[in-house]
Amino acid sequence: MSIEKNIGHSVAQHLLQIEAVKLSPEQPFTWASGLKSPIYCDNRKIMSFPAIRKEVAKAFAEMVSTFPIQPEIIAGVATGGIGIGALVAEELNLPFIYVRSEAKKHGLNNQVEGICPEGAKVLVIEDLISTGKSSLLAVDALLERKAEVVGMIAIFTYQFPDAIARFETYSFPVKTLSNYSYLLEKALEMDYIQSAQHEALKVWKENPAAWSEQFLSSHGN
Repeated sequence: MSIEKNIGHSVAQHLLQIEAVKLSPEQPFTWASGLKSPIYCDNRKIMSFPAIRKEVAKAFAEMVSTFPIQPEIIAGVATGGIGIGALVAEELNLPFIYVRSEAKKHGLNNQVEGICPEGAKVLVIEDLISTGKSSLLAVDALLERKAEVVGMIAIFTYQFPDAIARFETYSFPVKTLSNYSYLLEKALEMDYIQSAQHEALKVWKENPAAWSEQFLSSHGN
C-alpha cells in the first residue's frame, strides 16, 4: 500500500472515530443548499483531539515537502482552515495568515489577515473541499494581493467532478490527506457501513443533486 493511501485511510479512520464524518444514506442530512446528502463532514472536531490534530498537522507538513515550489507563508481558509493551518505553519516554522470569505465591512476592510508581501509564495490550507468555490475565492483574494499561490492541501475532499474541473483551471497542485473513496473503503472495513450502503454512497459522489432529487421523490417529498 502506498504512503499516500496509508495516510488517506488513517485520516479517514480518525474522522469516522471522532464523528467528524457521519454517513447515513437511509436518513440523509440536509445541506445549507437544501440538497439531501448521505454524508456530513465537520473537520473542526479534529481540533478537540490533541493526538489526532498533531498527527494531521505532521501529515500536512510531510505533504508540503512534496510540492515542487516550497511555500514561504501558510494561509488558512476561514473558518475551518484557520486552526489546522496555524498548526501546520508552526510545524514548518513559517509565517501564518488567513483568508476571510469576504472583506471586512469595517476597519481596514481586510480579506487577507496577516502579513503577505507581494510575490510571496503561499500554500493554502483547507479543512474540506466540497464544490471548490469557497476555496478558490480564497485563492483569488491572495492572487489579488499579488501573492504566488504554490498549492493547496485539504484534510478531505468529496471528489466532486465539478470541483476537480474548477481546480484544473488553475496552475497550482491540489492535494488532500484523505478523500471520499478512502473514507468508503475504511468505513466498509470498520463495518461502519454494509456493502449495499457502500454502493449507494459511491453513486452519490458522481451527481449529488440527482441523488438528492431521487431520494426526495422516493420518499414522497
